Amino acid sequence: MSNCTVTANGGTSRERKLRFRGGGFVIEQRTWMSILAFIALLVLWQVVTARGLVSPIFLPSPTRVLRALYELAVSGDLWRHMSASLVRIGYGWVIGTLFGVAVGLMIGLFTVSRAVGLPLVAALFPIPKIALLPLLILWLGIGEGSKVATIALSVFFPTVIATFGGVDSVPRNLIRMAQSFNVPLWRIVWQVIVPGALPGILTGFRISIAAALLVLVAAEMIGAQYGIGAFLILTGNMMQTDRLMAGVVVVSVLGLAMSMIVATVERRLLRWR
Repeated sequence: MSNCTVTANGGTSRERKLRFRGGGFVIEQRTWMSILAFIALLVLWQVVTARGLVSPIFLPSPTRVLRALYELAVSGDLWRHMSASLVRIGYGWVIGTLFGVAVGLMIGLFTVSRAVGLPLVAALFPIPKIALLPLLILWLGIGEGSKVATIALSVFFPTVIATFGGVDSVPRNLIRMAQSFNVPLWRIVWQVIVPGALPGILTGFRISIAAALLVLVAAEMIGAQYGIGAFLILTGNMMQTDRLMAGVVVVSVLGLAMSMIVATVERRLLRWR
């Protein structure tokens, strides 16, 4: 209900209640809009291919892609390729993450490590890690070692940078307060610095998973018998575009699943925020 006030010239004016605007920006999750956009894209894709606007050799219909995906699952080829890729990305991501977090913590905590390590990381980070694959093949052979090492390198550098940034963003007054109570260094690191740096570290995990998946597919295209990348290059050479698109769908689902796992871990570990 609005109130009336008397103005200077004797008239009246209505006071309009304004909505409180101090709540900041609140992002609403509207899952139905995402689902609707995805369905609209599939319908458009099906209409374009059904009307013959694009040749099925270059763009097969969604129904053909689903049929190819079903045939791959029934024959067992899908699981053979997926299992090989999951093993490679699992080993590479774990190795790169462990070394990346350790080096990032050292750079963030110790002056000598920062003076030596930060310039090296800054110089090596921009190099595309897939460009190092031929060199790693010379060193480690064309087997699994070179592929896992390439994935580990693609994970290592973004994890180092994210961990160092997270450590650097921890409020210094919390560290000084712990030092004033003579808290041991290892407890300060474990109970103050690591929890404060955790949001940055988990953000680095998201970035490193995307980088690992990209390098995985590219590395498997060279000298791999099984794997999603080997499957994509084989079907591309044979112009089997329905199976090729099925492989692309598998890569997309794999990346989405990994992102959801990291998001779940992030929600559980960062409940205090």
